[in-house]
Amino acid sequence: MNALIIVAIVVVALAMLALLLSIRVVQQYEMGVHFRLGQVIGVRAPGLRPIIPIIDVLRRVSLRIVTMPIQSQGIITRDNVSIDVSAVAYFKVVDAVKSVVAIENVGAAINQIAQTTLRKVVGQHTLDETLAETDRINQSIRTILDVATADWGLLVTLVELKDIQLPDSMKRAMARQAEAEREKRAKIIAAEGEALAADQLAVAADIMMAHPLALQLRNLQTLVEMGVDKNTTVVFPAPLMSTIQELGSFISREKAASEQLPPPATPASRAPRRKAPGG
Repeated sequence: MNALIIVAIVVVALAMLALLLSIRVVQQYEMGVHFRLGQVIGVRAPGLRPIIPIIDVLRRVSLRIVTMPIQSQGIITRDNVSIDVSAVAYFKVVDAVKSVVAIENVGAAINQIAQTTLRKVVGQHTLDETLAETDRINQSIRTILDVATADWGLLVTLVELKDIQLPDSMKRAMARQAEAEREKRAKIIAAEGEALAADQLAVAADIMMAHPLALQLRNLQTLVEMGVDKNTTVVFPAPLMSTIQELGSFISREKAASEQLPPPATPASRAPRRKAPGG
């Protein structure tokens, strides 16, 4: 009786072991590649999938997007400038069978080809193009990687240049160039302001020529503005001084003219005639 119980227990244990070995779980984000005696017999969707132990093998492949950093590469641009460029690539598996059968290690393979593609594409551009046209460079790298990895069952969704390191001498040169550019624009703006100011001054001069009193009013306004700060210095503009001199000369001339005129003749008083006697 005890022997029968032991045999039953052994049979149940072997059955449980066989059941465990014949069941595989494929996650929602995975796809299973089913091999039987070394040959692919199909692709298994997510869920509980049975296999034949020892005969079958189920390889699970993740379909999630993989973030792969591309380490910094020393690159010489087309205009012979040495720079270090790093990037990041995003890819995912779209054909589980190809990703298992066509290539041994998908991650290592795409990492190596991404590095060589980065050096090749950036080396075909000048430094200014690399700094200003990163979108076009990203698209070129992605297109090349898509073509190269199509046979591996991969799809490159995005490639972005992450960091561009310039030599210190190039940084100083670019800083001097930017400073010179800003100085040029500042001088141009100042010259344009001077030109506009000159035009307005010409218009104001024409108005003052037509109305001389406007210049005197402007001089008086200048004196008032100077007196706001309680200055002890009094400045008389040249036009004001000349006006005072002209006014003094005018008064002197008027006085001299009045002295040179003869006094007005007074009519002689007529004495009453006396009548002659007998007249």
